Amino acid sequence: MATELTGLLRPVSGERAARRAVLSRATALPLILGLVAVMPMLITAEDGDGTRDVAFLLQLAVTLYAGARLSAMVLSGRRRLIQGAFWLFCYVSMGVAPLAQSVLGREPTPVVGARSDVLLATALVLLGVVAFDVGALLARSRPSLRPAWHRAPARVHRLRLYLLVGLAFAASALMIMSLGGLGVFFTSRQEISETLLENAGAQPGDETGQAGNALLRGFGTVPALLALLFYTRWLVTSRRARRRPSVLLVWAALLGLNIIVNNPLSNPRFWFLTVLFSFLFTLFPRSPVMYRTALGLGVILALLVFPFADRFRYDDEGYQPMNSSSLLEPLVVKDYDQLGMFANTITYVGDGAGHSYGRQLSGTVLFFVPRAIWTGKPEDSGVMIGEWMGMGNTNLSSPLWTELWLDFGPLGMTAGFIGLGYLAARTDRRYVRRTLDDPSPGNVVAVITPLVAGYAFILLRGPLLQATGRVAIAALCLLLISTFREERRTRLG
Repeated sequence: MATELTGLLRPVSGERAARRAVLSRATALPLILGLVAVMPMLITAEDGDGTRDVAFLLQLAVTLYAGARLSAMVLSGRRRLIQGAFWLFCYVSMGVAPLAQSVLGREPTPVVGARSDVLLATALVLLGVVAFDVGALLARSRPSLRPAWHRAPARVHRLRLYLLVGLAFAASALMIMSLGGLGVFFTSRQEISETLLENAGAQPGDETGQAGNALLRGFGTVPALLALLFYTRWLVTSRRARRRPSVLLVWAALLGLNIIVNNPLSNPRFWFLTVLFSFLFTLFPRSPVMYRTALGLGVILALLVFPFADRFRYDDEGYQPMNSSSLLEPLVVKDYDQLGMFANTITYVGDGAGHSYGRQLSGTVLFFVPRAIWTGKPEDSGVMIGEWMGMGNTNLSSPLWTELWLDFGPLGMTAGFIGLGYLAARTDRRYVRRTLDDPSPGNVVAVITPLVAGYAFILLRGPLLQATGRVAIAALCLLLISTFREERRTRLG
């Protein structure tokens, strides 16, 4: 086993990596042609009941712009993980899917306002992606990052990593026992939710019970993933670790644990995408082939697999099969309601609610404060808009455009995306430097950046309040294992 894993994780020489990079760029050209030309052309050529107006033309512009930027990420000489994830989400969820909905004249979630609100939402989406690019350009104009030895980079403390592994197994075991065994993890998400509520003696609408279940699931999945990622990094960068049976056995046990608690059958699809992306980017930190394959695979998963993977959300009675009469039919399902919900939020604000000027964000930041103490605590943005719309199912998306615009208006939204682009570009630069120039096993940035890139899909889709719990748990785990001091006896090596 050790020999096979060593062959898989053996670093690639600079010359071989350069040859593979050129080859992967050549093979990526058909993907790029498909993204920028073929896909939009096929969608616009489809017959439908949609209106080909200014909003449609703006949506086409968003699709072409996001496709071109995603193609630039694929062809980039450096792995820009967070920026690549951003443009992958924009191309699929804010570009291709809304374009198909516009052509067919169908929305996954009802749009309650006038067509002018859809036009404004589309224009603001385009403004947001351009602002993200402006922020990335501003980051590029900054001087190069100082050498890593001028700072005290965060390292993984070996003894603390063992504590994280223990926490991962203990928390996951608690979740498994709470669900009554392993079998329920390979049924459906509905079965898991109902089992957790039943064991807690709570009703489906009980907010306290749902919060407790979310906490249990968060601790049952996040530490297991983080422990696997750090052990994978250790094996990838340390030949001595690959020769130690104890390290290999723990890694194999963590891999098996993640197959149970983080499998795609019992978890939200965007969370599984986080697991998949973070694991692949940590396992192959230097491979341009894997980077480009991951972005291309992300498009395929989002367009062809995700809509039909809804089969695993419900049990046999609750599942409603998709009767597709058009190639665009999978793109009008509820997974891609982001633009429509943005338009509904614009209608909600214009209907008299107004902007909240940071109130929604305060509820996200202070998510841990119970409502029994903070009686006026803001609701989840998607739930709030859904209740205003009179929807029975308020589990609706609230993309980052919606969150920023709802709180701060168009100027605040634009400034937010400029800042986001700046931070994403700076983090990507730091990641490249820390993985190439500092290939130490205990490098925290080399593991966290792939994790953030994967989780970006959840943060961008929203609502932010729902996404904050796992972020907080991950931050606690990082505080547990990280140190800013050089400790030669206990650091990974």
